This record gives sequence, C-alpha cells and structure tokens, in this order.
Amino acid sequence: MDKKGILIVISGFSGAGKGTLVKKLLEEHDEYALSVSMTTRAPRRGEREGVEYFFTDKEHFEETIRQDGLVEYASYCGNYYGTPRAYVETQLAAGKNVILEIEIQGALKIKAQYPESLLIFLTPPDADELKRRLERRDTESKEAIARRLARAVEESEGVEAYDYIVVNDVLEECVEEVHALVEASRRAPVRQGAFIKQIREELQRFTKGAE
Repeated sequence: MDKKGILIVISGFSGAGKGTLVKKLLEEHDEYALSVSMTTRAPRRGEREGVEYFFTDKEHFEETIRQDGLVEYASYCGNYYGTPRAYVETQLAAGKNVILEIEIQGALKIKAQYPESLLIFLTPPDADELKRRLERRDTESKEAIARRLARAVEESEGVEAYDYIVVNDVLEECVEEVHALVEASRRAPVRQGAFIKQIREELQRFTKGAE
C-alpha cells in the first residue's frame, strides 16, 4: 500500500471550531502535520508567528504569489490567506497526513491541483449555534460578526464539492470521526495508484507466461 501522506483540507464556517478540532487531532494522532498558512490579517490574541499563521503584509504576500510559492491563496473578509508549497510537499513525501485549514475558495484550488486530496467540511449543529460561537469569541465587533455570517451564507452554496460533512457538536466525537474518515479514505483507489500499478504489472506476468 502507498505510504505517501494524504493531503486533507478542513474547511467550515467561521466559528465552526476548525482550529480547536485540528489542535486536538494533532495532539491525539502523531501521523498528522499542520500546514501553517500565510495571511495578511492581524494576529488575534494569543496567536504566534509561525504557529497559527505566518503573518505578513500585502506586498510580501503578492510577491510570494508571483514566485509560485503558494499551492493556493484566496481573499477572505479583506485579507489574503495562502498555503506555502514547500512544506506541504515535503511532509506528504515523508508519509505525514498534511492538514490545510482553509476556506472554500482555496479548497477547490487544492482539489484541482491535487485530485487525491480529501476535503472535509466542518459545521456546527445549526445556524443559531454558529452565531452563538462567533459572539462568544469576544474578539470581533458586531459588524465583523455580521460579515462572517453573510460569508457563511455564500459558503453554504459550495459544500457539495467536499467529500464529507462533519458536525462539530461534541469535540471528542468529532475528532475521532474525522480520523476514521481519513483512515478509510486511504483505501480509496485514487490514493492507491502505486499499489494498483504494482498489482497490474504482477498480473500481466501471468498473461505473458500463458502465451
């Protein structure tokens, strides 16, 4: 079986708990690696450079685009977000399942470049809970929350492009559900190209021997 890691995209509405889920998944399963995104937005309280994000300005971000240093990038609520290319490809080759925590525009670009990638969309149980979670953050204005809810309406139109939807209600259950989906997806033919090629070549030897 192929030992190359799986590229996993985890998206979801702002407030769905993507960051919390990913942190718990990394704590409990050592076969995962998180790709740290680059962004032009300002750090939130407690966020660290190179851990949650690489924080930069618009000029540097656009230069990185020109240098083909990102596998995807998108503009979201007035800021750029993007995924550095080198880290992703190195970790996949080493057998790590690389998690990209990105929004829907970037997810679709990843799927176009990496057809074998696994797309998971995270959502709270309902829209009221989503609004409550955004309000409990206490880091954004009412106007910012309204923008994120408006953006969620737009994002809901693209959910069908994902492989799986996971409801984040009880965190521990959600983490194990995501892990189970990743493990099951490893057996999909699209992620077993080398094994399929091997078994075909072995079978062809029987055909040649019968000629």
